[in-house]
Amino acid sequence: MSTLGGFTGRPIPTNLLGEEKEDLRIDGRGCEDYRCIEVETDVVSNTSGSARVKLGHTDILVGVKAEMGTPKLENPKEGYLEFFVDCSANATPEFEGRGGEELATEIVNTLYRIFSNESTIDVKSLCINPREHCWVLYVDVLLLECGGNLFDAISIAVKAALFNTRIPKVRVLEDEEGSKEIELSDDPYDCIRLNVENVPCIITLSKIGCRHVVDATLQEEACSLASLLLSVTSRGTLTCMKKLGNGSLDPESIFEMMETGKRVGKMLHTSLQKILDKEESLGTTRQKGRVRRTNLACHCNGCNFFQQIFMALLFSHTLQRFGSPTNFCF
Repeated sequence: MSTLGGFTGRPIPTNLLGEEKEDLRIDGRGCEDYRCIEVETDVVSNTSGSARVKLGHTDILVGVKAEMGTPKLENPKEGYLEFFVDCSANATPEFEGRGGEELATEIVNTLYRIFSNESTIDVKSLCINPREHCWVLYVDVLLLECGGNLFDAISIAVKAALFNTRIPKVRVLEDEEGSKEIELSDDPYDCIRLNVENVPCIITLSKIGCRHVVDATLQEEACSLASLLLSVTSRGTLTCMKKLGNGSLDPESIFEMMETGKRVGKMLHTSLQKILDKEESLGTTRQKGRVRRTNLACHCNGCNFFQQIFMALLFSHTLQRFGSPTNFCF
């Protein structure tokens, strides 16, 4: 498991209530700061790919299962992805009974919308026999704990799981009578890997007062009347946008949030790819249960002085109370 430290973008003066006093939120972060993100791949053995992402108190598990199916009539030369979301009742009491079905449907529809772009995943590479056989990727998302900013954490986990996915190579054999047989490779290393470079991540910006913040906690989400979900690629391109909440957003705010989302999204992709490459390089030598930390440098133009003091005091207090900060990161 690896960690994306709480990286920052250009700070915007605000606090939780939107008063122009300090670039500090109640947990000491700036407006464009993410919480510590823990990423672990290859966590479920009976899947083609899997990943677990912890973003603050939000915990997401994603498994990808590659199965052979029939291409869709409208796209006979392509494979396709199917998304399923399970809101565990242990994540929050609100999911008990049928409470999580509406949220699960909303998440599934959002994922389908993101991956509807042809450039997101090369689905043509999933085709085995046009009109006859293709690979179908079943992407199962399990919400283990909800601590705010679900959509961002889910998109990160989905991208990490797809990066980890290994699809067996197949050969199509044809006999003298013209009948075709499909032969799967037994070599686990003889597989197809997906190119996830163009898979976007969701950046959620929550409007609080007259300012907007990324990676909102549950408390911050309760103070926000409107949020903007932005699907951002590694090149900073917006592929889709969605508004959440009953509040209104003026055009100027939307433009500012879009620019912030593109800037933060590019940094998130860069940091995530480094972590995924690091996880991949470990191979079979990775040690389960061992936390591997990667602290990212600050990307802001000038960190707030009060934030630096706050984090220094917090770090000092942690040292005094717990000793060496092996499992502590900003």
